[in-house]
Amino acid sequence: MSEGPILVAQDIRKSFQIGDRQIGILHGAHLSLHKGERLCLMGASGAGKSTFLHILGLLERPTEGEVLLSGVDAWSLSNIQRASLRNRSLGFVFQFYHLLPELSALENVVLPARIAAAHKNAPLTLAEATERARESLAKFGLEDRLDHRPSQLSGGEQQRVAIARALLLDPPILIADEPTGNLDTATGSRVLNLLLKEQEDRGLSMILVTHDSKIAEACDRVMAIQDGQIQSDTGIEIPQ
Repeated sequence: MSEGPILVAQDIRKSFQIGDRQIGILHGAHLSLHKGERLCLMGASGAGKSTFLHILGLLERPTEGEVLLSGVDAWSLSNIQRASLRNRSLGFVFQFYHLLPELSALENVVLPARIAAAHKNAPLTLAEATERARESLAKFGLEDRLDHRPSQLSGGEQQRVAIARALLLDPPILIADEPTGNLDTATGSRVLNLLLKEQEDRGLSMILVTHDSKIAEACDRVMAIQDGQIQSDTGIEIPQ
């Protein structure tokens, strides 16, 4: 781990207005993530895990609080600046893959490079990105699936495509929200091993949300979200 955190969330609060009612989801959540750290976040359904991840991942604005990426207050940036920062700094792996159905596996993986090019922030040319995507998909055992659309792929194959997409631009931070939650046990185990190996080999910082105690045991730190707040890992009992 590095001497200082690469990501810091400070006093994150989030509420939604529904009719004349204000519903509070997060109530002053704090979190820090260090370089190369594998941090597990656990919590009951409805505890606010996904909302918190969306805020950390700059997908959803908090009602109050700050998210600092390498010292930069991300939510104080313009929309374009924040989109560029998200594109280069964060990779996402979701439970339900979120692949674009009209694109092939290869096109889905290359998509972050196309977005970066649109923001004039591309670290790779499209030709370089396409070659890197081909190499990643081959490494993940999908060399014969490059032209297949998501509907033609199994769940495990779709998640491997999603991991390749998340890693394409070598982001320093990987956010994985229940990455094996939609897979059977055997497939989930293979996908998890792939994800953890890539995280370790690349020295990435990772926040991993899971309900699985075995996955939690593979992490450096385990924290819990309860009643809209993050609990210290000290004394946390990993739910079975």
